[in-house]
Amino acid sequence: MATINDFFSFRNTVNNVSNSEQKQTANYLETIKAFARTTYKSIYVIDYKEKGFEYVSDNPLFLCGHTAEEVLALGYAFYFKYVTKPDLDLLLKINTIGFEFYDKIPLGERKYYTISYDFHLKNQEEKTILINQKLTPLFLTDDGKVWKAICIVSLSNNQNSGNIKIHKKGSDKILKYDLQNDLWKAEEKIKLSNREKEILQYSTRGLTINEVAAATCVSADTVKFHRRKLFKKLGVTNVSEAIAYATNNKLI
Repeated sequence: MATINDFFSFRNTVNNVSNSEQKQTANYLETIKAFARTTYKSIYVIDYKEKGFEYVSDNPLFLCGHTAEEVLALGYAFYFKYVTKPDLDLLLKINTIGFEFYDKIPLGERKYYTISYDFHLKNQEEKTILINQKLTPLFLTDDGKVWKAICIVSLSNNQNSGNIKIHKKGSDKILKYDLQNDLWKAEEKIKLSNREKEILQYSTRGLTINEVAAATCVSADTVKFHRRKLFKKLGVTNVSEAIAYATNNKLI
């Protein structure tokens, strides 16, 4: 049976923190709290030395009916209580493959990597939602272990859990994990044309197809043509999903 310690890889054991490492964190939570006040997404900070959460924002998406203070106190027990059983096993798998991958990255580049994945949370009424989580290091120890990491949580635009991806800042490549064959596969990051970006940007303002056409000086049929191409490129079925995907993946 899985335990909380299973989430804390031996590859990333943080036993002690030096004075120089401690200085990295001076007042950093004030910045995190300010960011949390300006975004609709949920935010929390993992402390790998303490094996728990250091901060949880009060966005209800991630709280499953609790207060932020209650989730902070629960720590990793929150996952065992509110993640569906298949996806709890998935999170343990992601933890293992993530740190195995991370262990091979040169120390100077480790802060530039972000891992993203989807899993189901169930609330106190046993209703489930699929969320996307992005995790990236905040502070490293001198020997390159992740001491603290920030997690950004939003609703997923996918249909199923998994969708494990790693992206390096400044790279056009995305590494996607193939769960069936237990390996990472490289793929090109999706790129939108200027017209596709323009249509999405107008769509975020709630404009209809005819209004987007007028704003971009093209016909409604042209807007429809570009939207169909865009939906196929992103693997979505409507403009709301397209906006969510593009926003979550920094395409606009």
